[in-house]
Amino acid sequence: MTPTIEARSLVKRYGKLRALDGLELVAEPGQVVALLGPNGAGKTTFVRAVATLLSLDGGELRLAGHDVRREPAAVRRLIGLAGQFAAVEPAMSGRENVEMVARLFGQSRKQARANAQRVLDTLGLTEHADRLVRTYSGGLRRRLDLGASLVGSPRLLLLDEPTTGLDPRSRTELWEAIRRLVDQGTDVLLTTQYLDEADQLARQVVIIDHGRTIASGTPLELKRSVGGSVVEMHARHGNDLARLAETVARLGDATPTIDEGSRRVSVPIDLAGRSLADVLLSVQRTDVEIDDIALRQPTLEAAFMELTRDTVEFGRTERVEIGA
Repeated sequence: MTPTIEARSLVKRYGKLRALDGLELVAEPGQVVALLGPNGAGKTTFVRAVATLLSLDGGELRLAGHDVRREPAAVRRLIGLAGQFAAVEPAMSGRENVEMVARLFGQSRKQARANAQRVLDTLGLTEHADRLVRTYSGGLRRRLDLGASLVGSPRLLLLDEPTTGLDPRSRTELWEAIRRLVDQGTDVLLTTQYLDEADQLARQVVIIDHGRTIASGTPLELKRSVGGSVVEMHARHGNDLARLAETVARLGDATPTIDEGSRRVSVPIDLAGRSLADVLLSVQRTDVEIDDIALRQPTLEAAFMELTRDTVEFGRTERVEIGA
């Protein structure tokens, strides 16, 4: 099956700065791909390259088999783009906004009306469609902007930090809208600063830094790459922290982390062949009183911080292979 996006050794220079420095990315159809990286990593540059908004200085970039450099018109017919801010006209209704964009795609009035209604239905905007956009909340504006980018039935939707500034309810509603789009056959390339957003939506996560891909895999693969489960314990008395840390150090494979303010000790641990009850029994034998004990999995944020730590501090950009 032809990849939706295939990027090989991409290079983009701005003077002496290499915004993209050999970036590699392959996105298969039928999924959300989340592109993560520190500020200045090259995320927006890559999205602009896929959208044919800038020319590359090297490498090969193909979208659904089309060469972005040689076939930009064909690529533009396959994409929709929603940027960081809702680009809608507040003096028009939601329906008028979407129909206007459809007409700009060259659709007839009849086609524009039908496709606008389809998009409004998909995004749950029908009941708001005939209100002026100036009366919309921020979340409704973002969904309408998403609808305008979909009215041309794109094969690939580019979302550049789509939930920036939204409240939690609006974020959740937009997530549901994105999931419905993927179920209906639209692929999504998502950039976001919210790691939980990538964890919720993406089947594939690509982490880039200094213009290069440093890790790629499913959210679960990336989380597992930085260690197994983490046991957290809260000591009842602060003067027991050192003894509790010494005990859990013998159970885990890493140096425990001590948070004196919350009287918490945590350590990565491999529970193969043991249970949490076994860990608790080991602690009880020391007579250290604890208020609670919990087992948690590494988060995508923890994986991101670990994978980008050396690149941020030392400029290291070696690729980390994740999964099969």
